[in-house]
Amino acid sequence: MAGNELKLSCRFAGDMTLVARSDSGHWTIMDVAESVGGNGGAMAPFEHLFAALAGCTGSDVLYVMRKKRIVIDDLRIEIVAHRVDTHPKIADKIHIHFIFVGVDIPAVAAEKAIELSQTKYCSVTAMIKATCEITTSFEILTPSEARAQFASKK
Repeated sequence: MAGNELKLSCRFAGDMTLVARSDSGHWTIMDVAESVGGNGGAMAPFEHLFAALAGCTGSDVLYVMRKKRIVIDDLRIEIVAHRVDTHPKIADKIHIHFIFVGVDIPAVAAEKAIELSQTKYCSVTAMIKATCEITTSFEILTPSEARAQFASKK
């Protein structure tokens, strides 16, 4: 990205698959479900929006926690988006759940990091919340609690 401008190109890659490359030089692949002519071989474009949301807010939260010198062993972000029934099937409600893993992570610090991301830093949140309700929650787990919880989700 040069200055305040981001450039991205997207091209057809066969069937219903598209590949996009940003001016950072990184690529991403998008596909759609078989039911609409795709192969289901990659995240759909709409799913990329939520991956971007998780990545944006997650990197903000990690940055704020590191600035506070709080050690995070793992951070998981789970998003549930509710879509309307009619086209365009936009999301009208999004819930972001943060799972912090570590020893002695102060809840007040986790809450403040999420708040700063959601209200000040995350550009993806800022764009989405103009048309969609976004709520957040979090939990803090010790490493052993996380192993038990994440193993049960497999």
